[in-house]
Amino acid sequence: MKKSYFPTVIISILFVALLTIKSHAQSFNQIDDEPHDISYCRESKASPPLAKVLYGRPQKNGEQVFGNLVPYDKIWRTGANEATEIKFYKDVKFGDVSVAAGTYVLLTIPGEKEWEIILNSKLDVLGAFQYNPIYDVAKIKIPVSTAETLESFSIAFKDSNDIVQMVLGWDSTRIKIPLHFKKESAIVKI
Repeated sequence: MKKSYFPTVIISILFVALLTIKSHAQSFNQIDDEPHDISYCRESKASPPLAKVLYGRPQKNGEQVFGNLVPYDKIWRTGANEATEIKFYKDVKFGDVSVAAGTYVLLTIPGEKEWEIILNSKLDVLGAFQYNPIYDVAKIKIPVSTAETLESFSIAFKDSNDIVQMVLGWDSTRIKIPLHFKKESAIVKI
């Protein structure tokens, strides 16, 4: 009787194919060097959020950041990769501009002494490459302040007197954007 190798060959080919598919499914060829982060603004740890920011965190890597890695007087995505998005869960006064609850792209134009901060309603865009000013909801100017050096670009919320500040920080630059959230007829103090 003649022995058939056909089933063994087929099983071997299927096994190799499965290993190949599995190895490709597990490969991460383009892991992001600049990961994304989320920062929440809450009245307390147990309360629902007032705001949420999703942004990329570029690294300083020993370079001077502003005026070098990020040029002055040009639109910046305010982070890395995809455009930074901020969601306001309640109506807010953004600087001196009233803004309805919703999700917006946060863009900036860094300057040496002050920054222009822009909220834009055109979502799901790559960085600032698709910026279109016709979708601007708010534009405010904020003076630059300085503090200790940060290696990674960071966004955090901080209570200051009767307002919340959304603080953008990288290298030694800090931008403190005032936010006034309305809670019925009172301003929220965190």
